[in-house]
Amino acid sequence: MASTIPTSISWFSHNLILAAASIAFTYILFRAIYNLFLSPLSAIPGPWYAAVSDLWITTHVLRLRQCKIIQELFEVYGPVVRIGPNKVVFRDLSTMRNVYAIHKFDKSPYYKGLLTNDNDHAMTTLEHAPHSVRRKGYAPHYTPSNVAQFQSEMNEVTMELVNTIEGMAGTGPFDCLAVFRHLMVDTIVSSSYGYRLGAVSKWAVDVEDPLSTAINDFPKRGIIRCTLPSWAWNLISRIPNNRWKQMCDSDKIMAEFVSGRVYEMRAQMNAGKIGESDKVPLLQRLLRYRYSHNDELMPDHDIISECMGHMIAGSDTTSTSLSYFFWELSRRPDIMKKLQAELDEAMSDAGIIPDLSVLQELPYLNAFIKEGLRLYSAAPSTLERVVPESTSRNGASDEIFDLMGYGLPPGTIVATQAWSMHRDASVFSSPETFLPERWLGATTSSENLSRMAQHLMPFGTGSRVCGGQNVAQAMMKITVAAIARNFDIVAPPETHERSMDVRDSFVIFPAAMECKLAFNPRQK
Repeated sequence: MASTIPTSISWFSHNLILAAASIAFTYILFRAIYNLFLSPLSAIPGPWYAAVSDLWITTHVLRLRQCKIIQELFEVYGPVVRIGPNKVVFRDLSTMRNVYAIHKFDKSPYYKGLLTNDNDHAMTTLEHAPHSVRRKGYAPHYTPSNVAQFQSEMNEVTMELVNTIEGMAGTGPFDCLAVFRHLMVDTIVSSSYGYRLGAVSKWAVDVEDPLSTAINDFPKRGIIRCTLPSWAWNLISRIPNNRWKQMCDSDKIMAEFVSGRVYEMRAQMNAGKIGESDKVPLLQRLLRYRYSHNDELMPDHDIISECMGHMIAGSDTTSTSLSYFFWELSRRPDIMKKLQAELDEAMSDAGIIPDLSVLQELPYLNAFIKEGLRLYSAAPSTLERVVPESTSRNGASDEIFDLMGYGLPPGTIVATQAWSMHRDASVFSSPETFLPERWLGATTSSENLSRMAQHLMPFGTGSRVCGGQNVAQAMMKITVAAIARNFDIVAPPETHERSMDVRDSFVIFPAAMECKLAFNPRQK
């Protein structure tokens, strides 16, 4: 009798496993059938396997080619495509305005992968209302008039870089991604904290700047963290490899730096060592900012996270775009010749950078920047939003959001991406060709210029557009003007189409993870 008990247990366990497997299979089959044929999104075109599971699009995210695969889907299926059981992407100007500017849909949980110091900042605040409160704290810092207050610091660090490169003449090519990241870190740190970091100086003597490295690491950390479940991230972040650990700890490295600046500036403010001035660093504004008239001051953990978010958004992105700009100049002598001719006239002294008001009036320089941002926007990926319970501006309860004729229920994730808006062949002729002339009134009608400008969204669009875009634009113009005026640019054999092929992990970077170029001083 006793001998039959183990046999009975074994039989029971075997059947229990079979039953569980059968239930799981039935559930998966039912979900697949529902997603394909019964879901409210089933009428939206797209590959059938994308409708069944998020696994397909996730593989392309991990392969760093989400932007390109979505663009391919638009070319096959048209301007509305289903890329997941609950995800729809679109390429349409009117819908873009509705989602991002008129209805102001909240962000999707995807952005939580970009938390800094395990805390929200403006970019990761999903709901529109609390984001608006946060934005009011830093928005005055980024107005064009206030950005102009910091041009002397921008010019100083840029000319330091120009002089450093001149001193390196004949030493061969160097990685532009690294040098421009150090340039932007110096710029952002100076305007944010009134603090001179000296990142460019460290780069010049081949000394690693931990802050610059952490800023470079953070987007890669973010894409891994937001793609994997929490338990998997917690596991792999403990892999005992020093370089891997440095990347996983990139937010902690930045948090320590910013915390030091917070405590230093508060001490100076409390001691009365900081007087009234037109030139107010970002941190000083945040230390005085209140979420409302009755609330306490903005807490330190929010200030630290906000400052970290601005360093990341302002440094690695602009440095990547600048690297691609100069790579284009290295292989397009026709463009370089036109740009240098304009700059030679505007900058009679190659060592003095004109005022921003002068740079903003240079037609070819601005056309070059626009075209560079069109093809090499540093963050061209999907900007995910969630269809709310109500999509009516008068507050009425609408259960379905109409997206170009398709009804989307609340909770659906919708998105467009700059990569595809900037490559719409009906708007941009020869969309893959780098052509600054398309932005000049002499070659393009005012109607087409307006249409192109409406489709240009290198810094996002709507109410959540990048707050620091004026700083980025200013530094792009200053850097391109100073370097193109002083150097001819040559790409070495190792920098070519394949090495510079774009990979995307929300932000872009070259396939080779570097952009080596040689800068040869012009004959003066």
